[in-house]
Amino acid sequence: MAKANIPALGLGTFRLKGEQLMGSIHKALDLGYRHIDTAQMYENEETVGAALDAHEVPREEVFLTTKVWHDRLRHDDLLKSLQESVNRLRTDSVDLALIHWPSPDHQVPMDEYIGALAEAKASGLARQIGVSNFTVTQLEQALSVPGGEHIVTNQIEVHPFLTNRKVVEAVQRANLTVTAYMPLAVGKVMKDDTLKRLAEKYQVTPAQLVLAWLHGKDIVVIPSSTSEEHIKANKEALDLTLEDDDIAAIESLDRGERIADPDFAPDWD
Repeated sequence: MAKANIPALGLGTFRLKGEQLMGSIHKALDLGYRHIDTAQMYENEETVGAALDAHEVPREEVFLTTKVWHDRLRHDDLLKSLQESVNRLRTDSVDLALIHWPSPDHQVPMDEYIGALAEAKASGLARQIGVSNFTVTQLEQALSVPGGEHIVTNQIEVHPFLTNRKVVEAVQRANLTVTAYMPLAVGKVMKDDTLKRLAEKYQVTPAQLVLAWLHGKDIVVIPSSTSEEHIKANKEALDLTLEDDDIAAIESLDRGERIADPDFAPDWD
């Protein structure tokens, strides 16, 4: 299978728009981030493109991900939507294009949209391709259809309260990269007593502790933040190494607590 070349830390942009998003991207780039994650559904690709355009870091040095929404999965529409995304992002291609969600109720056959995504790669619209929110069975199917051999990642929800172990292991077994969204469980990690206690031991924040835990598992993380202090701290977290007992303590917090669970989601593992 294809091996990804995705920077270990990215800036997530979900729910961020306008000046707030522009500021976040500029702070992140100033602090050395070179990976920005967006999506058609976030309705902020134009701002992401403008922010990258306005910053002195050359576009080719920034790894840019976007995702195709589930209402644009038909072959021609997928390619059209990706061209629209690239135009909004003020670039010639994205570094990674993902299928944001598998087609609800299999309305669009998987071979159709994975094949179209592979065509986007072949035509230069995307340098790498992948999927998001795919179950183990769906990932195996995606890898088996024509074009699936180019898939490099499955972007999924992973945090201490949802370790998503079965999917993580399946992705890594296939020699693909796991990308974790909502790694801080929308701030819930800051309130957990176990994480607070362990963070104190390492003299870091619970957020840094969790990012270090995920990084130690070879999982790419894309936390979202507007605070320069937090953006900087998130980057510094990747230098932290945790002891095995503390890793086990973090993983014992898994309670299957899923935050992203829309009504069109697949039957989760």
